[in-house]
Amino acid sequence: MILASTIGVFVSRALLVMLFLPFSAMDKILNFKLAVGQAEQAIPYSRLAKMMVVAGLGVEVLMSSAILTGIADRMAALILAAYCIVTALLWKQFWKAPDFRLQGDSRGRDTFWDFLKNLALAGGFLALAFGPTSHGLRSFLARPLASSHPYAHSVKAGA
Repeated sequence: MILASTIGVFVSRALLVMLFLPFSAMDKILNFKLAVGQAEQAIPYSRLAKMMVVAGLGVEVLMSSAILTGIADRMAALILAAYCIVTALLWKQFWKAPDFRLQGDSRGRDTFWDFLKNLALAGGFLALAFGPTSHGLRSFLARPLASSHPYAHSVKAGA
């Protein structure tokens, strides 16, 4: 049973970060010029856009790895939540699409759904950062770099 629960925890964390590691990170590496071009849509300075793509790659790889390993995973989850919100606001601006409508074919509608997916993913990361209870934020603020120890198993007395 311990193995099944460990696998379950790992799979749930892997599903949460799989957009970033390996897919988005690999896309940034393989299509760096295209990634910079997309970044330049929100950041008009080429050098700054390149720096942001490299920083984004670092965030995606390092924070996803932290979540998978459980090392400072709560802080990593908070950083990825912020990353999802920022990228939604900068690159998923459905409200600017001239054809935005909720019914029928619309690029703006597609962007709207991407925007909501980013926010939903941010919510998942916030739940990981703060835990399942109302005391989670207080606990996080007291020890922001602490691990949630996702793969630890407690042994009950008499078991």
